[in-house]
Amino acid sequence: MHHLHEKALTLIEALPYIQKYDDKIVVIKYGGNAMVAPKLKKAVMTDIVLLKQVGIRPVIVHGGGPEIDKEMKKAGIKPLYVNGLRVTGDQTMEIVEKVFGRLRRDLCANIRKAGGKPMGLCGSENELLVVKQKDPLLGRVGLITKTNPQVIHALIRDGLIPVVSSIGVDKEGKSYNINADTAASALAAGLKAEKLTILTNVDGVLESGRLIPHLSIRKAQAHIKAGVISKGMIPKVEACLSAVRHGVKKSHLINGTIEHSLLIEIFTDEGSGTEFVAREK
Repeated sequence: MHHLHEKALTLIEALPYIQKYDDKIVVIKYGGNAMVAPKLKKAVMTDIVLLKQVGIRPVIVHGGGPEIDKEMKKAGIKPLYVNGLRVTGDQTMEIVEKVFGRLRRDLCANIRKAGGKPMGLCGSENELLVVKQKDPLLGRVGLITKTNPQVIHALIRDGLIPVVSSIGVDKEGKSYNINADTAASALAAGLKAEKLTILTNVDGVLESGRLIPHLSIRKAQAHIKAGVISKGMIPKVEACLSAVRHGVKKSHLINGTIEHSLLIEIFTDEGSGTEFVAREK
């Protein structure tokens, strides 16, 4: 009986958060190791269906770096990166579109298995993510200039869970690869989302091995300058900061390789990962 009482207390702890996020949009960036492992993928998609079931409006933006690297190597193309961004030639862009199509269908299948109703779409469809070329040296890598949130709002009104691939389109109709963290941040801002959550493979921002649970824009920028936030963590943190700078109330970096970390972050007092806000409390 004791374990049943503990389950009841867990639900009671979740109640104020269910009420807080009722009918609110939460954008979730999903990719990396959590996407590659089938068990974790199933767990994350089940968590997202649960969010939808309790009244939250989840929107998924996915990447797929490890899968793209694998396909590029099969094609005899060496993956190259500049400041964390993939150099994307025409052949690589074909691989990106093929891999993203496969991943999008797979995510939708997992959502259906969990009882949800997904709708997969590419960011280049219906001018959802409009871009221009970021840098000729990067090839077909896009810089987002405009989002079209009405497309996502329409899907949400129909009770669907949007699953968006991070590909954009320019004014001439040419497709471009977009960093998935950046795409999720821009879409969260365009949707006026309550929260952006980026699933990664670390616990959050660490200082001397200890998690920093809360950062304002000012403190996060100071940590970047001091080297506390470095290397591959910088673009993820900058995506979180951009979201809150453009009106998203909170953004989070959490460890997506831990089962149900998404639910722990949203529905418990302790939470998980690092939370970013515009100003100190």
